[in-house]
Amino acid sequence: MFQAEGIAVLNSNLRPTLVAACAALAFAAPANAQDLRASLEEDMPELMELYRDLHANPELSFEEHQTAAKLAKRMRALGFEVTEGVGQTGVVSVMKNGDGPVVMLRADMDGLPVIEQTGLPYASKVTATPASGVTTGVMHACGHDTHMTGFIGAAQLLAERKDEWSGTLVMILQPAEELGLGALAMIEDGLYTRFPKPEYVLAFHDAAAPAPAGTIGYTPGYALANVDSVDIHVKGVGGHGAYPHTTRDPIVLASAIVMKLQTVVSRNSSPLDPAVITVGSFHAGAKHNIISDEAKLQLTVRSYSDESRQLLLDGIRRVARGEAITAGLPEELYPVVTVEDPYTPSTFNDPGFSEERASAFRARFGEDRVMQWPAVMGGEDFSQFRRADPEGVKSMIFWISGTPDAMLKAMKEEGKPLPSLHSPFWAPDAEAVVRTGAEALASAALDLMPAP
Repeated sequence: MFQAEGIAVLNSNLRPTLVAACAALAFAAPANAQDLRASLEEDMPELMELYRDLHANPELSFEEHQTAAKLAKRMRALGFEVTEGVGQTGVVSVMKNGDGPVVMLRADMDGLPVIEQTGLPYASKVTATPASGVTTGVMHACGHDTHMTGFIGAAQLLAERKDEWSGTLVMILQPAEELGLGALAMIEDGLYTRFPKPEYVLAFHDAAAPAPAGTIGYTPGYALANVDSVDIHVKGVGGHGAYPHTTRDPIVLASAIVMKLQTVVSRNSSPLDPAVITVGSFHAGAKHNIISDEAKLQLTVRSYSDESRQLLLDGIRRVARGEAITAGLPEELYPVVTVEDPYTPSTFNDPGFSEERASAFRARFGEDRVMQWPAVMGGEDFSQFRRADPEGVKSMIFWISGTPDAMLKAMKEEGKPLPSLHSPFWAPDAEAVVRTGAEALASAALDLMPAP
């Protein structure tokens, strides 16, 4: 997603020593996991066929019509009460199975405007025209196809084990995660009022991590950042490039703003409080010898707490105004700072709940296969599900490494970097991700909704 680019940036945090430690993992299954795992293995051929279909036929954000329809059909066949069109293209599936807690499992559906270069025999050849107006290829470059397939695998396991759990299972297929808008759209369309409101919400995300495929990573507390998109319209007085003294050059002013913005993090924000201000776009002028009358900057701003977010946004406004004053601009020409709304709030995994789930995963998958990973500055709108009711909803999103053995070997022996999520070359070990994701989601739901 445009917000989730950092989910895969574990490469810089998990060191090669981790690779060495993990390389010999046998991933043996504890005895109490065998029944669930045996059923899943029977389902894997059909699930991988679904995966290849989803991979070859991605759809952009809020355009997931065919994807939603084919998965909704599968959920109905499993006995769920299914509602389509929630939050435009989202799907909500409900299975009531006696008294007990309400557990919600989520998968995201949208692909990215990326031209696939994996060389896979089922590589996407889909093209589309996103909001940018530029026709491009479409690819599941963030692994949402593995999320959906693991989600269906978990649904099948839980539907056939209704005598093993009691409560209400809500399974949602979310649109537009890549825009950071789909979760909020579903909530605003009545996710917590038209349907049973969850006490627990779980999801997984694949990761291009330096760990064997199938390794589970989790992060208690802040796991992903607030994501703000900020535009700065820098005004000036244009004129001839040979006579700059007759102008107020917006390029010079915008350049000063870019440089001074770096001090907001380095000198205003605590070194112990992670923060990022990145200027990703700088547009101005059209000819060598003409000084433009405007420049436009586009920023991405990352933080964890609401307080840190406000400090950064206030600092951006202060720097833009201050540099304009220094340049001698009149007030009517001060830069205009626009913060995109809505923004993607930071993802906070309830610490106690996360440790409980991690402990259960260790018991099921083995101690060496479940690891605590550092937080990243990417974003994920999974955060909205907890933020909508922070007192009543406990949530956790966890990672599953999808890095194929060959990529790990090349990284370790040749120093070759791993492709990140959103890369046209990202081709995860889909079987490992789907198998692990389906079992992890299903086992967590069984634990949270025990039969009386």
